[in-house]
Amino acid sequence: MATVLVCGGAGYIGSHMLRALVSAGFRPVVFDSLVKGHVEAVPADIPLIRGDLLDIQALRRVFSEYDFEAVLHFAARIEVGESVREPGLYYQNNVGGSLNLLTVMHEFGVKKLVFSSTAAVYGNPVQERISENHPCMPINPYGRSKWMVEQMIEDFSSAFGLKAVCLRYFNAAGADPGGEIGEAHNPESHLIPNVLKAAVSLNAPEDDSSRFELNVFGSDYPTPDGTCVRDYIHVCDLCQAHLLALNYLDDFEGKAAFNLGSGNGYSIMQVIEAAERVSGCKIPYSIGPRRPGDAAVLVADSSLARSVLGWKPALDDLDMIVKTAWNWETGRKY
Repeated sequence: MATVLVCGGAGYIGSHMLRALVSAGFRPVVFDSLVKGHVEAVPADIPLIRGDLLDIQALRRVFSEYDFEAVLHFAARIEVGESVREPGLYYQNNVGGSLNLLTVMHEFGVKKLVFSSTAAVYGNPVQERISENHPCMPINPYGRSKWMVEQMIEDFSSAFGLKAVCLRYFNAAGADPGGEIGEAHNPESHLIPNVLKAAVSLNAPEDDSSRFELNVFGSDYPTPDGTCVRDYIHVCDLCQAHLLALNYLDDFEGKAAFNLGSGNGYSIMQVIEAAERVSGCKIPYSIGPRRPGDAAVLVADSSLARSVLGWKPALDDLDMIVKTAWNWETGRKY
């Protein structure tokens, strides 16, 4: 049974990945600062080491204790708006922490890495569907930090024989269909959980502090209804892509990058409409100014992941994605 290190395994995607790894016969070990992650999201029988990637000695202790076959790297700050306000935080955490991880992997001879990247590395699209050969011109510090890590990975691959796959997510969404874990960021910056939070809060008294109205960032984008268009991909489909990437690394040399998206673009208003269908609630929202760093349209061409990795999303219907998130939101455990 291969042992793999999951950095950020107490977070949203990382915690879903733990279940997928166990089901596939791997033994995951979690390394997480718990600044954003949740202890409750990690099964009790999976080792959880609390530590920060910025602490290189803590990383060395973990690598000394376990014989890792591979590393899955999910640990990062992910809020676009925050990255614009506090760019140093993103370069220190995302870039600096990743450099420490790559350094320790090299020191201990661990050659396989699957990196959680993002469509934000592309910036404003210059083609209708974004493929991996699209120019990487990120427009916010979050995207730039991820692109810098990808370039570091390529350099470590050239210099030391690191075998790596960078998975460029579009918009991760949804929750474990069983309702055990789900999306629980604080603060929450993702659209679908905020839409559903607004629906749940309708049950609170009007003067209750838990009442929440969704803020739509801009309605003057060059899209059919003026709101941003995004490609939503279920978190469980992302996890399956990671398993396929781990298998791919067995026979692959170098660094590869794959887009992960459904290929379907939905506007903010279309997501609100889907949430209204699923929840039966009229979602309260207001229109505000654009958020700095947001592109108008981001839709994936994921044909490379499908053809090379054999990846096929199974939960790519928007209403299904929203339904799993709604089941989590209405019965959430943390």
